[in-house]
Amino acid sequence: MTIQERKAIPIPQVEPREPIPVQNLRIPGPTPVPAEVLAAMTQPMINHRGPEFAAIVRRVTARLQYFFQTASPVLTYAASGTGGQESAVANLFSPGDHVVAITIGSFGNRFARIAETFGLEVTRIEFPWGQAADPNVVETQLKALKPYRGVLITHNETSTGVLNDLETLTALIRQLNPDVLIAVDAVSSLGCVPLEMDPWDIDVVFTGSQKGWMTPPGVMMIAAGPRAWEANKTAKLPRFYFDWASSRKLLEIGQHPVTPPVSIFYALDVALEMMLAEGREAIFERHQRTADYVRWRVKQMGLQLLADHEHASNTVTAVLTPGDIDTKALLKKLREQDQVVFAGGQGPLDGKIFRVGHLGFFQEVDLVEAMDKMEMRLREFGFSG
Repeated sequence: MTIQERKAIPIPQVEPREPIPVQNLRIPGPTPVPAEVLAAMTQPMINHRGPEFAAIVRRVTARLQYFFQTASPVLTYAASGTGGQESAVANLFSPGDHVVAITIGSFGNRFARIAETFGLEVTRIEFPWGQAADPNVVETQLKALKPYRGVLITHNETSTGVLNDLETLTALIRQLNPDVLIAVDAVSSLGCVPLEMDPWDIDVVFTGSQKGWMTPPGVMMIAAGPRAWEANKTAKLPRFYFDWASSRKLLEIGQHPVTPPVSIFYALDVALEMMLAEGREAIFERHQRTADYVRWRVKQMGLQLLADHEHASNTVTAVLTPGDIDTKALLKKLREQDQVVFAGGQGPLDGKIFRVGHLGFFQEVDLVEAMDKMEMRLREFGFSG
Protein backbone atom coordinates (compact mmCIF):
# COMPACT_ATOMS: atom_id res chain seq x y z
CA MET A 1 0.00 0.00 0.00
CA THR A 2 1.43 3.38 -1.02
CA ILE A 3 1.54 6.51 1.15
CA GLN A 4 -1.12 8.07 -1.06
CA GLU A 5 -3.38 5.05 -0.60
CA ARG A 6 -2.90 5.16 3.15
CA LYS A 7 -3.91 8.80 3.18
CA ALA A 8 -7.11 7.81 1.45
CA ILE A 9 -8.23 5.84 4.51
CA PRO A 10 -10.22 8.35 6.59
CA ILE A 11 -10.22 8.72 10.34
CA PRO A 12 -13.19 6.59 11.45
CA GLN A 13 -16.33 8.37 12.54
CA VAL A 14 -17.77 6.38 15.44
CA GLU A 15 -20.53 6.81 17.95
CA PRO A 16 -19.48 8.69 21.10
CA ARG A 17 -18.47 6.67 24.13
CA GLU A 18 -21.29 6.68 26.66
CA PRO A 19 -21.23 5.72 30.35
CA ILE A 20 -22.09 2.07 30.92
CA PRO A 21 -25.58 1.97 32.48
CA VAL A 22 -26.22 0.48 35.88
CA GLN A 23 -28.38 -2.56 35.16
CA ASN A 24 -29.97 -5.44 37.00
CA LEU A 25 -28.13 -8.00 34.89
CA ARG A 26 -30.17 -11.19 34.92
CA ILE A 27 -28.52 -13.13 32.14
CA PRO A 28 -26.60 -16.38 32.71
CA GLY A 29 -23.27 -14.75 31.93
CA PRO A 30 -21.44 -12.49 32.13
CA THR A 31 -22.78 -12.11 35.65
CA PRO A 32 -22.55 -9.19 38.08
CA VAL A 33 -19.24 -8.67 39.86
CA PRO A 34 -18.87 -7.52 43.50
CA ALA A 35 -17.35 -4.10 44.12
CA GLU A 36 -14.34 -5.66 45.88
CA VAL A 37 -13.59 -7.80 42.83
CA LEU A 38 -13.94 -4.86 40.44
CA ALA A 39 -11.65 -2.80 42.63
CA ALA A 40 -9.00 -5.52 42.55
CA MET A 41 -8.66 -5.09 38.79
CA THR A 42 -7.49 -1.48 39.20
CA GLN A 43 -4.18 -2.64 40.67
CA PRO A 44 -1.08 -1.94 38.57
CA MET A 45 0.38 -4.46 36.15
CA ILE A 46 3.07 -6.81 37.39
CA ASN A 47 5.50 -9.18 35.73
CA HIS A 48 3.58 -12.34 34.87
CA ARG A 49 6.89 -14.23 35.25
CA GLY A 50 7.58 -12.69 38.65
CA PRO A 51 7.03 -13.83 42.25
CA GLU A 52 3.94 -11.67 42.84
CA PHE A 53 1.97 -13.31 40.04
CA ALA A 54 3.26 -16.76 41.03
CA ALA A 55 1.78 -16.22 44.50
CA ILE A 56 -1.60 -15.40 42.94
CA VAL A 57 -1.45 -18.51 40.77
CA ARG A 58 -0.68 -20.70 43.79
CA ARG A 59 -3.63 -19.31 45.74
CA VAL A 60 -6.04 -19.54 42.81
CA THR A 61 -5.01 -23.08 41.91
CA ALA A 62 -5.36 -24.46 45.44
CA ARG A 63 -8.76 -22.85 45.92
CA LEU A 64 -10.03 -24.03 42.55
CA GLN A 65 -8.99 -27.58 43.46
CA TYR A 66 -11.20 -27.29 46.53
CA PHE A 67 -14.21 -26.16 44.51
CA PHE A 68 -13.58 -28.74 41.78
CA GLN A 69 -13.09 -31.36 44.53
CA THR A 70 -9.99 -32.75 42.87
CA ALA A 71 -6.38 -33.48 43.76
CA SER A 72 -5.40 -32.79 40.16
CA PRO A 73 -3.95 -29.44 39.08
CA VAL A 74 -6.46 -26.93 37.73
CA LEU A 75 -5.05 -25.30 34.60
CA THR A 76 -6.13 -21.78 33.64
CA TYR A 77 -6.30 -20.20 30.20
CA ALA A 78 -7.31 -16.85 28.78
CA ALA A 79 -10.50 -18.13 27.14
CA SER A 80 -14.25 -18.54 27.49
CA GLY A 81 -16.05 -21.77 28.33
CA THR A 82 -15.95 -22.80 24.69
CA GLY A 83 -12.18 -22.87 25.03
CA GLY A 84 -12.70 -25.56 27.65
CA GLN A 85 -14.65 -27.66 25.19
CA GLU A 86 -11.92 -27.36 22.57
CA SER A 87 -9.16 -27.93 25.11
CA ALA A 88 -10.77 -31.15 26.33
CA VAL A 89 -11.21 -32.54 22.81
CA ALA A 90 -7.73 -31.58 21.60
CA ASN A 91 -5.89 -32.99 24.60
CA LEU A 92 -7.71 -36.31 25.00
CA PHE A 93 -8.23 -37.78 21.56
CA SER A 94 -6.70 -38.73 18.22
CA PRO A 95 -8.14 -38.35 14.70
CA GLY A 96 -10.92 -40.86 14.04
CA ASP A 97 -11.58 -41.69 17.70
CA HIS A 98 -15.22 -42.52 18.38
CA VAL A 99 -16.82 -40.38 21.09
CA VAL A 100 -20.37 -40.04 22.39
CA ALA A 101 -21.94 -36.64 23.01
CA ILE A 102 -24.90 -36.56 25.38
CA THR A 103 -26.65 -33.35 24.39
CA ILE A 104 -29.71 -31.58 25.73
CA GLY A 105 -29.33 -28.17 24.10
CA SER A 106 -27.16 -25.56 22.45
CA PHE A 107 -23.94 -26.05 24.40
CA GLY A 108 -24.09 -29.83 24.28
CA ASN A 109 -24.41 -29.51 20.51
CA ARG A 110 -21.44 -27.14 20.43
CA PHE A 111 -19.31 -29.67 22.31
CA ALA A 112 -20.24 -32.29 19.71
CA ARG A 113 -19.52 -29.92 16.80
CA ILE A 114 -16.06 -29.15 18.14
CA ALA A 115 -15.30 -32.88 18.33
CA GLU A 116 -16.50 -33.27 14.73
CA THR A 117 -14.40 -30.31 13.64
CA PHE A 118 -11.31 -32.04 15.03
CA GLY A 119 -12.04 -35.15 12.98
CA LEU A 120 -13.58 -37.37 15.63
CA GLU A 121 -16.42 -39.76 14.91
CA VAL A 122 -19.26 -38.45 17.05
CA THR A 123 -22.40 -40.32 18.03
CA ARG A 124 -24.99 -38.05 19.60
CA ILE A 125 -27.44 -39.17 22.24
CA GLU A 126 -29.87 -36.27 21.94
CA PHE A 127 -32.78 -35.26 24.12
CA PRO A 128 -35.44 -32.62 23.42
CA TRP A 129 -34.55 -29.09 24.48
CA GLY A 130 -35.97 -28.59 27.96
CA GLN A 131 -35.44 -32.18 29.06
CA ALA A 132 -32.58 -33.76 30.98
CA ALA A 133 -30.71 -36.83 29.79
CA ASP A 134 -32.66 -39.94 30.82
CA PRO A 135 -30.18 -42.45 32.33
CA ASN A 136 -32.27 -45.39 31.06
CA VAL A 137 -32.16 -44.09 27.50
CA VAL A 138 -28.45 -43.35 27.79
CA GLU A 139 -27.78 -46.86 29.06
CA THR A 140 -29.76 -48.49 26.26
CA GLN A 141 -28.07 -46.46 23.55
CA LEU A 142 -24.56 -46.87 24.94
CA LYS A 143 -25.01 -50.64 25.06
CA ALA A 144 -25.95 -50.65 21.37
CA LEU A 145 -22.90 -48.67 20.22
CA LYS A 146 -19.60 -49.89 18.88
CA PRO A 147 -16.58 -49.21 21.14
CA TYR A 148 -16.16 -45.56 22.06
CA ARG A 149 -13.20 -43.70 23.54
CA GLY A 150 -14.93 -40.83 25.30
CA VAL A 151 -18.20 -39.32 26.48
CA LEU A 152 -18.91 -35.57 26.39
CA ILE A 153 -21.55 -34.30 28.82
CA THR A 154 -22.97 -30.90 29.71
CA HIS A 155 -23.75 -30.66 33.42
CA ASN A 156 -25.96 -27.57 33.30
CA GLU A 157 -27.43 -26.62 29.90
CA THR A 158 -27.49 -22.83 29.92
CA SER A 159 -29.71 -22.59 26.85
CA THR A 160 -32.61 -24.47 28.49
CA GLY A 161 -32.18 -24.13 32.25
CA VAL A 162 -31.83 -27.89 32.72
CA LEU A 163 -29.44 -29.64 35.12
CA ASN A 164 -28.37 -33.16 34.22
CA ASP A 165 -28.08 -35.73 37.01
CA LEU A 166 -24.33 -35.88 36.52
CA GLU A 167 -23.51 -38.19 39.40
CA THR A 168 -25.95 -40.83 38.15
CA LEU A 169 -24.87 -40.46 34.52
CA THR A 170 -21.15 -40.73 35.26
CA ALA A 171 -21.65 -43.77 37.51
CA LEU A 172 -23.71 -45.44 34.76
CA ILE A 173 -21.14 -44.67 32.05
CA ARG A 174 -18.28 -45.88 34.23
CA GLN A 175 -20.12 -49.12 34.98
CA LEU A 176 -20.61 -49.80 31.27
CA ASN A 177 -17.13 -48.70 30.21
CA PRO A 178 -14.66 -48.44 33.11
CA ASP A 179 -11.83 -46.91 31.05
CA VAL A 180 -13.83 -44.41 28.99
CA LEU A 181 -12.81 -40.74 29.17
CA ILE A 182 -15.61 -38.60 30.63
CA ALA A 183 -15.35 -34.86 29.89
CA VAL A 184 -17.84 -32.55 31.60
CA ASP A 185 -18.82 -29.03 30.59
CA ALA A 186 -19.52 -27.42 33.97
CA VAL A 187 -19.30 -23.85 32.73
CA SER A 188 -22.57 -22.68 34.30
CA SER A 189 -22.73 -25.09 37.23
CA LEU A 190 -19.40 -25.42 39.00
CA GLY A 191 -19.12 -23.22 42.06
CA CYS A 192 -22.91 -22.93 42.28
CA VAL A 193 -24.22 -26.49 42.64
CA PRO A 194 -22.60 -29.70 43.88
CA LEU A 195 -20.06 -31.31 41.56
CA GLU A 196 -17.35 -33.61 42.92
CA MET A 197 -14.78 -34.41 40.27
CA ASP A 198 -12.70 -37.06 42.03
CA PRO A 199 -15.43 -38.78 44.07
CA TRP A 200 -17.62 -39.04 40.94
CA ASP A 201 -14.65 -40.37 38.91
CA ILE A 202 -14.83 -37.69 36.21
CA ASP A 203 -11.79 -37.32 33.96
CA VAL A 204 -12.10 -33.68 32.83
CA VAL A 205 -14.11 -30.76 34.19
CA PHE A 206 -13.99 -27.16 32.99
CA THR A 207 -15.72 -23.88 33.77
CA GLY A 208 -15.48 -20.13 33.03
CA SER A 209 -14.80 -17.13 35.24
CA GLN A 210 -17.86 -15.20 34.00
CA LYS A 211 -20.43 -17.60 35.45
CA GLY A 212 -20.51 -18.69 39.07
CA TRP A 213 -17.15 -17.25 40.06
CA MET A 214 -18.15 -13.57 40.51
CA THR A 215 -15.41 -12.57 38.06
CA PRO A 216 -15.44 -10.91 34.61
CA PRO A 217 -15.04 -13.04 31.48
CA GLY A 218 -11.52 -13.98 30.54
CA VAL A 219 -10.37 -17.13 32.35
CA MET A 220 -11.23 -20.75 31.60
CA MET A 221 -10.38 -23.26 34.32
CA ILE A 222 -9.91 -26.96 33.51
CA ALA A 223 -8.83 -29.98 35.54
CA ALA A 224 -7.78 -33.37 34.20
CA GLY A 225 -7.60 -36.52 36.30
CA PRO A 226 -5.03 -39.35 36.11
CA ARG A 227 -6.85 -41.24 33.35
CA ALA A 228 -7.03 -38.08 31.26
CA TRP A 229 -3.32 -37.34 31.74
CA GLU A 230 -2.45 -40.84 30.56
CA ALA A 231 -4.63 -40.34 27.48
CA ASN A 232 -2.96 -36.99 26.89
CA LYS A 233 0.41 -38.70 26.45
CA THR A 234 -0.77 -40.52 23.31
CA ALA A 235 -3.43 -38.11 22.00
CA LYS A 236 -2.58 -37.06 18.45
CA LEU A 237 -4.90 -34.13 17.78
CA PRO A 238 -3.07 -30.84 17.08
CA ARG A 239 -2.82 -28.37 19.92
CA PHE A 240 -0.58 -25.51 20.88
CA TYR A 241 -2.33 -22.78 22.87
CA PHE A 242 -4.34 -25.30 24.88
CA ASP A 243 -1.55 -27.85 25.32
CA TRP A 244 -1.95 -29.25 28.83
CA ALA A 245 1.59 -30.58 29.13
CA SER A 246 3.25 -27.20 28.64
CA SER A 247 0.69 -25.53 30.92
CA ARG A 248 1.23 -28.04 33.71
CA LYS A 249 4.99 -27.72 33.52
CA LEU A 250 4.88 -23.96 33.97
CA LEU A 251 2.09 -24.14 36.57
CA GLU A 252 4.62 -25.80 38.86
CA ILE A 253 6.50 -22.49 39.02
CA GLY A 254 3.40 -20.30 39.03
CA GLN A 255 3.49 -19.28 35.38
CA HIS A 256 1.63 -19.66 32.08
CA PRO A 257 3.07 -20.54 28.67
CA VAL A 258 1.67 -17.27 27.28
CA THR A 259 0.73 -13.90 28.76
CA PRO A 260 -2.23 -14.39 31.13
CA PRO A 261 -4.96 -11.78 31.77
CA VAL A 262 -3.31 -10.40 34.89
CA SER A 263 -6.21 -8.14 35.92
CA ILE A 264 -8.69 -11.02 35.72
CA PHE A 265 -6.42 -13.05 37.99
CA TYR A 266 -6.47 -10.18 40.49
CA ALA A 267 -10.26 -10.44 40.37
CA LEU A 268 -10.44 -14.22 40.60
CA ASP A 269 -8.03 -14.22 43.54
CA VAL A 270 -10.37 -11.93 45.52
CA ALA A 271 -13.55 -13.67 44.35
CA LEU A 272 -12.33 -17.09 45.51
CA GLU A 273 -11.42 -15.62 48.87
CA MET A 274 -14.97 -14.26 49.17
CA MET A 275 -16.46 -17.59 48.15
CA LEU A 276 -14.45 -19.44 50.79
CA ALA A 277 -15.58 -16.93 53.40
CA GLU A 278 -19.22 -17.54 52.46
CA GLY A 279 -18.70 -21.30 52.46
CA ARG A 280 -19.27 -23.81 49.67
CA GLU A 281 -22.40 -25.34 51.16
CA ALA A 282 -23.83 -21.89 51.91
CA ILE A 283 -23.26 -20.94 48.26
CA PHE A 284 -25.11 -24.05 47.11
CA GLU A 285 -27.97 -23.28 49.50
CA ARG A 286 -28.17 -19.66 48.31
CA HIS A 287 -28.47 -20.78 44.70
CA GLN A 288 -31.10 -23.36 45.62
CA ARG A 289 -33.16 -20.86 47.62
CA THR A 290 -33.06 -18.19 44.92
CA ALA A 291 -33.87 -20.65 42.13
CA ASP A 292 -36.86 -21.88 44.13
CA TYR A 293 -38.03 -18.28 44.48
CA VAL A 294 -37.72 -17.56 40.76
CA ARG A 295 -39.60 -20.74 39.85
CA TRP A 296 -42.31 -19.90 42.39
CA ARG A 297 -42.71 -16.40 40.95
CA VAL A 298 -42.93 -17.77 37.42
CA LYS A 299 -45.77 -20.10 38.40
CA GLN A 300 -47.44 -17.43 40.53
CA MET A 301 -47.46 -15.13 37.47
CA GLY A 302 -49.23 -17.82 35.45
CA LEU A 303 -46.21 -18.59 33.26
CA GLN A 304 -44.80 -22.00 32.37
CA LEU A 305 -41.28 -23.27 33.01
CA LEU A 306 -39.45 -24.97 30.18
CA ALA A 307 -37.76 -27.53 32.45
CA ASP A 308 -39.59 -29.91 34.74
CA HIS A 309 -39.10 -29.29 38.46
CA GLU A 310 -36.89 -32.34 39.05
CA HIS A 311 -34.25 -31.20 36.57
CA ALA A 312 -34.63 -27.42 36.76
CA SER A 313 -31.32 -25.59 37.03
CA ASN A 314 -30.37 -23.63 40.13
CA THR A 315 -28.34 -21.17 38.05
CA VAL A 316 -30.65 -20.21 35.16
CA THR A 317 -34.41 -20.51 34.70
CA ALA A 318 -35.97 -20.75 31.23
CA VAL A 319 -39.55 -19.49 30.96
CA LEU A 320 -41.96 -19.97 28.05
CA THR A 321 -43.21 -16.63 26.74
CA PRO A 322 -47.01 -16.52 26.33
CA GLY A 323 -47.78 -17.20 22.68
CA ASP A 324 -49.21 -13.80 21.80
CA ILE A 325 -46.33 -11.77 23.25
CA ASP A 326 -43.29 -10.65 21.26
CA THR A 327 -40.41 -11.85 23.42
CA LYS A 328 -37.83 -9.55 21.89
CA ALA A 329 -40.04 -6.49 22.27
CA LEU A 330 -40.75 -7.44 25.88
CA LEU A 331 -37.08 -7.83 26.75
CA LYS A 332 -36.20 -4.62 24.90
CA LYS A 333 -38.67 -2.62 26.98
CA LEU A 334 -37.37 -4.14 30.21
CA ARG A 335 -33.80 -3.32 29.22
CA GLU A 336 -34.40 0.22 28.00
CA GLN A 337 -37.03 1.41 30.48
CA ASP A 338 -36.37 -0.65 33.60
CA GLN A 339 -32.64 -1.41 33.24
CA VAL A 340 -33.43 -5.08 33.85
CA VAL A 341 -31.68 -7.39 31.40
CA PHE A 342 -32.97 -10.90 30.77
CA ALA A 343 -31.64 -13.34 28.18
CA GLY A 344 -33.64 -14.55 25.20
CA GLY A 345 -33.76 -18.03 23.73
CA GLN A 346 -31.25 -19.73 21.45
CA GLY A 347 -31.66 -21.93 18.39
CA PRO A 348 -35.16 -23.40 18.14
CA LEU A 349 -36.16 -21.50 21.30
CA ASP A 350 -35.33 -18.07 19.87
CA GLY A 351 -38.33 -15.82 20.49
CA LYS A 352 -40.11 -18.52 22.51
CA ILE A 353 -38.52 -18.20 25.93
CA PHE A 354 -36.73 -15.77 28.19
CA ARG A 355 -34.05 -16.83 30.63
CA VAL A 356 -33.38 -15.56 34.14
CA GLY A 357 -29.80 -15.83 35.37
CA HIS A 358 -29.29 -16.33 39.11
CA LEU A 359 -25.72 -17.46 39.55
CA GLY A 360 -22.53 -16.16 41.02
CA PHE A 361 -22.86 -12.80 42.74
CA PHE A 362 -26.41 -11.61 43.39
CA GLN A 363 -28.66 -10.48 46.19
CA GLU A 364 -32.13 -11.89 46.50
CA VAL A 365 -33.57 -8.40 46.20
CA ASP A 366 -32.12 -8.29 42.66
CA LEU A 367 -34.32 -11.23 41.67
CA VAL A 368 -37.36 -9.80 43.42
CA GLU A 369 -36.98 -6.54 41.50
CA ALA A 370 -36.40 -8.36 38.21
CA MET A 371 -39.48 -10.55 38.57
CA ASP A 372 -41.60 -7.58 39.71
CA LYS A 373 -40.61 -5.64 36.59
CA MET A 374 -41.27 -8.65 34.38
CA GLU A 375 -44.75 -9.06 35.87
CA MET A 376 -45.52 -5.37 35.34
CA ARG A 377 -44.38 -5.39 31.69
CA LEU A 378 -46.26 -8.60 30.95
CA ARG A 379 -49.45 -6.90 32.11
CA GLU A 380 -48.72 -3.99 29.79
CA PHE A 381 -48.34 -6.49 26.93
CA GLY A 382 -51.82 -7.83 27.75
CA PHE A 383 -50.91 -10.95 29.73
CA SER A 384 -53.07 -11.48 32.80
CA GLY A 385 -51.98 -14.97 33.79
